[in-house]
Amino acid sequence: MKKILSACLILLNFAFNAYAADEKEAPPATQSEYAYYGFEPEIVTNYISNRKKLGFVKISVELMVKDPDDLIIVERHDPLLRAAIIEVLGNQSEEKIKSLTGREEIRRECFDMVNSLITKEAGKPLIVNLLFTSYLYD
Repeated sequence: MKKILSACLILLNFAFNAYAADEKEAPPATQSEYAYYGFEPEIVTNYISNRKKLGFVKISVELMVKDPDDLIIVERHDPLLRAAIIEVLGNQSEEKIKSLTGREEIRRECFDMVNSLITKEAGKPLIVNLLFTSYLYD
């Protein structure tokens, strides 16, 4: 019985040592700390319409940044970025505003414009993605 108990203790000791060695060798887990900046209030602007009635689009936009510390820089440039998004939306046709593929093209165009502007202002690209969290049009 003593021999079995000694063998179990030795095996447990090896198991714990092997587990501890694995823990030391494993690199630390990298966590992504993405953060989001939302434009408040929502963006409302007109677009090019074929009708006599003026068309408008109302969107909620969230900017995804990789580092939460970058939110301060993005917030500082909120008016510039908002104006760029309004400019992009205002130059779109009704067909593009109302189609799903057009909406994605507009989102990409807004992302490119905003990322270009923030890169000029901050000296590096900060924005990882631009999301439309709400998209209404008439």
